[in-house]
Amino acid sequence: MRGIQVHRFGGPEVMALHPIERPVADAGEVVIEVRAAGVNPVDTYIRSGAYARLPALPYVPGWDGAGVVVEAGPGVDRVRAGDRVYFSGTVAGRGVGAYAELACCRADQVFPLPGRLSFAQGAAIGVPYATAHRALFHRAGARAGETALVHGASGAVGLAAVQLALAHGLTVLGTAGSDAGRRLVREQGAHGVMSHGDPGHLAEILAFTDGRGVDLIVEMLANVNLDGDLDLLAPGGRVVVVGSRGRVEIDPRKTMGKESAILGMSLWNAGDAELREVHERLAPGLAGGALTPVVGAEFPLAEAARAHQAVLAGGAAGKVVLGVS
Repeated sequence: MRGIQVHRFGGPEVMALHPIERPVADAGEVVIEVRAAGVNPVDTYIRSGAYARLPALPYVPGWDGAGVVVEAGPGVDRVRAGDRVYFSGTVAGRGVGAYAELACCRADQVFPLPGRLSFAQGAAIGVPYATAHRALFHRAGARAGETALVHGASGAVGLAAVQLALAHGLTVLGTAGSDAGRRLVREQGAHGVMSHGDPGHLAEILAFTDGRGVDLIVEMLANVNLDGDLDLLAPGGRVVVVGSRGRVEIDPRKTMGKESAILGMSLWNAGDAELREVHERLAPGLAGGALTPVVGAEFPLAEAARAHQAVLAGGAAGKVVLGVS
């Protein structure tokens, strides 16, 4: 089979399509014919060598994808050959991720892909929806009736957060940097959409809430927005930092009078049991239509380098995926 391999850390050009050994399912494992693989910003950080947890070289990038089960190992009864599935993670230690024609996953990393969703949409579930779910409910403790701001709502995680918050009865505001991005956030049903490039967007958000502020913020670019986020919070409000690309100066006194909180969140801190629970909770929304992944751009597997450039480009509008087979 073929897959994208990284033999040295560096820029997008270090990724190339190579023949690699076909995986075989051991006990409790599943081999999937990958039809689409998700591309996430963290993939680019790992590839560049600028990430805290680096795999042994060479390795095949990619965490999430979708396809068809071709082999189920001993002891696997959750799925069988021929099932349409999406997956969130691959077997650790083998150096073969989602950017390949076949992927080997633990059975508990594999979930049914509803017939209403394409394989490309399936590849847009694993990281974005699990990240958004953890940010909203595990870290921020979001509750029906609260007001949530998704600061950077047009990317894959942002759109997932908008859909999940709406499905759970929150009032949802979203920001995006482009006209196309704001249009997309409106199409998801957000109650208010603002341009985070507009110097007046913070005042616009406060005006929407009649000056009270928002109960929680899912923050995608904390190094730019965090200090301003603290001005937007209602009493007891929470900011969950999902993304940041640098340092930022804040005034901690802003947290004192409102007793607000800044909460960090990383999907990689979630244990296996928590991730299974998250995906079980996603299942009704994915099957019923409340949750519909948005694919922004799809590249052939051989053009993984272009996909890595696209996922970090401005004006995000949905998930970047690789079409595999």
